[in-house]
Amino acid sequence: MWFILISILCSVSVGILLKITKRYSLNIVQIIGWNYLTALLLAYFIYQPNLEIPPSNATIYLLLGLSILLPSVFFIQNISIQQVGIVRTDVAQRLSLFIPILAAYFIFDETFSTYKIIGIVIGFSAIVLTLAKKSEAQQQNTNWLYPLLVLLGFGIIDTLFKKVSSTQQIPFTTALFFIFFGALLVVITVLAFQKIRQNKSIRWENCYWGIGIGILNFGNILFYLKAHKALTDQPTTVFAAMNMGVIVLGSLAGTLLFKEKLSKWNFFGIVLAIVAVLFITLSQL
Repeated sequence: MWFILISILCSVSVGILLKITKRYSLNIVQIIGWNYLTALLLAYFIYQPNLEIPPSNATIYLLLGLSILLPSVFFIQNISIQQVGIVRTDVAQRLSLFIPILAAYFIFDETFSTYKIIGIVIGFSAIVLTLAKKSEAQQQNTNWLYPLLVLLGFGIIDTLFKKVSSTQQIPFTTALFFIFFGALLVVITVLAFQKIRQNKSIRWENCYWGIGIGILNFGNILFYLKAHKALTDQPTTVFAAMNMGVIVLGSLAGTLLFKEKLSKWNFFGIVLAIVAVLFITLSQL
């Protein structure tokens, strides 16, 4: 569970930095570009991945899919926040947990114990209660296309990362290097488009933010994969504990650092999330 905890800390820290960047006139695409460059260099110099191992065709498609999905879903997430609001987008992201849990049962042949089923049911209730806010309840925009894409994107990403951690064809640190390299190429393509069509130049203040986010993003994905390696027969434990942990810590960070107000239902949802994690942990004993 330590790997999951470290991954949660890194994930929430990335969210905190991204929230802070919105206060300044920064280019989010450039920040994400520096982020993947930093993560790529860390993966190379820390783990010295063996790049001479020829991946199979199935592994190539797996790595290619993640390379495209990681930056693409991030961009879609930003559009969704602008179109329908941050709360509905967050709900979609957390409900994406349905996809990897279904994959755990139908694809990875995981056995669900009573404790785990109880934890999952409580966990989904916690998601709805924690993310419910009156402030956006009256929004008239009901365009659910982008939230739906966010839900599908994050769910597929979680499932593919589980596949990466379980493959025996190449080490997961080598796979991580290829994923970051592919994601960087995708962002460079977007940056080239911005330069040609919108004449946007590289600004160095985006570099500093991107490096910080890249270090945390590297830690988030690395320890998420380590958690799947350590709990190879219990993918639902990683999926659910990760989502519940991000909800609890993210809500606390929003309250303490950004003075976001939580309703009594939000607090009740946080308590339920903790209870859900306890049940899921008990299922491991």
